[in-house]
Amino acid sequence: MTRVKICGLRREEDARCVNDCMPDFAGFVFAPGKRQVDAGAGARLRDILDPRIQTVGVFVNQDPRWIAELCRAGVVNLVQLHGDEGDEDVREIKERAGGVPVIRVVRVGTALPPLPAADYLLFDTLAAARGGTGRSFDWGLVRGVRTPFFLAGGLHPGNVARAIAAVRPACVDVSSGVETQGVKDPAKIAAFVERVRG
Repeated sequence: MTRVKICGLRREEDARCVNDCMPDFAGFVFAPGKRQVDAGAGARLRDILDPRIQTVGVFVNQDPRWIAELCRAGVVNLVQLHGDEGDEDVREIKERAGGVPVIRVVRVGTALPPLPAADYLLFDTLAAARGGTGRSFDWGLVRGVRTPFFLAGGLHPGNVARAIAAVRPACVDVSSGVETQGVKDPAKIAAFVERVRG
């Protein structure tokens, strides 16, 4: 069954709303941007979240030692690398954080670029901004990829069932698609999770 990740949690209300729907993963964006949280906010959100929900820390070209500290502190269960990190960065994070699973983001335009080695891949739409654009790409480009992958980019309650049927991702990842005016919308989150699991 395809799993669900709700990304970009910032407020305590977001975490409580996510608890009501019980997705598999919740994402905290530690990279600079409009959804950024700091380590303290991440820890507070982790404390509110149901312990059965795994947390994913989203990073862009940030210090592997700091990333590993967040993992060792229990704030982050999986690491999502959305920048230009290489294999050496992945190795360092894994060594320092006891083998934490790493998701490497692949930004897809009109063709599929070379795929890095990773525990999981995450396919997102190629754009000037890194993530959260609300735009999708041609899902057919990732059909047949063997590494387990998260599908992101322009997903929302109205198209997620079609996306799952098209490429059978291990997980679907949504942020802006469950927001209203830039804020997480409980009704949209509930509808998204329901469509995936229905």
